[in-house]
Amino acid sequence: MDRPTSISYKDAGVDIDAKMQAIDRLKARAQSTLGASAGPIGHFGGTWRLNGPANQILVASADGVGTKLRLAFTLGGEVHATIGADIVSHCVNDILALGATPLFFLDYFATGKLDPDTVEAVVGGITDACGANNLALLGGETAEMPDMYAEGEYDLAGFIVGSVTEDRIIDGAGIRENDVVIGLPSTGLHTNGYSLARKAVGLSGDPEHDRRVLAVPLAETGISLGEALIAGHRSYLPEVMPLLDAGLVRGMAHITGGGLVDNLPRTLPEDCIAVLDPRSWSVPPILDHIVERAGMPKTECYRVLNMGIGFVLVVRPDDAVTVLQQVPDALPIGRILARRTTDESPVQGLLGECHGDD
Repeated sequence: MDRPTSISYKDAGVDIDAKMQAIDRLKARAQSTLGASAGPIGHFGGTWRLNGPANQILVASADGVGTKLRLAFTLGGEVHATIGADIVSHCVNDILALGATPLFFLDYFATGKLDPDTVEAVVGGITDACGANNLALLGGETAEMPDMYAEGEYDLAGFIVGSVTEDRIIDGAGIRENDVVIGLPSTGLHTNGYSLARKAVGLSGDPEHDRRVLAVPLAETGISLGEALIAGHRSYLPEVMPLLDAGLVRGMAHITGGGLVDNLPRTLPEDCIAVLDPRSWSVPPILDHIVERAGMPKTECYRVLNMGIGFVLVVRPDDAVTVLQQVPDALPIGRILARRTTDESPVQGLLGECHGDD
């Protein structure tokens, strides 16, 4: 396949800046509804303090799997179960970033004409993932809405609630200069960047054409392009919760839409920045392939894609060795430094050589 002209996320139909502007404009209005029990807006989950002696805080989040759904429509079969598991993992990781233990989950599945096999596969994937994360699937909504979706298509959203005691909430407030930034690898795109990825690899929307494209082997991997693109969103709960139990973590970030550039600052105090070294980790071949095919500039790839890091921990220097021993695939990827000026970028070190940009 010929390499296309440089493609940005905006070219693919997603304008991150417009989204962030809209969120900023609505924050004050949303904040006015919160009252004394709710926490501030802007972290990975919303918080609600329960009245009572236990100092218990509920942490909630809602999300979707984006245009990864279009791959499921094309590939079909067991891929629908992967999509179901993805929405659970995404939501689990969001509330985990505040230190919360998952409690229960609800799903929303909407389609034009209900296909029982597809519903069973998607909700079966949700059920299995809830079981794996010790999470109760309370129910949800299955909506059949003629004329709203093309044949064979559906939309999916997930809603999660977890809990954490006040003394164990991780909001990044304890992060200090010289703390170590540790990255946990992703399995691929997870559930973000698919609008750009589909355009970059040449998917057209025609099922037969797209299945041929997705069947092409991805170089040096032993799997097809489709298998690499559809790889599941990793849940970091099994590795991270023991670290939280041991009090080893000061801050966390789930690297989703916005990449390292927009997500890591959500856990950083205003007087700190993170300096990362992208040479310290490997990027999954599928991400390098997308960056190369899209001709993405250095300023774009670490904001659109996770670039191989799906979850970030910030730990004390004295605890870094223990964390790295307990999580075998964890990697030290940077350091926390003091912010020198108010206009200094909160995440630095990523605008050097960008993987796939040779």
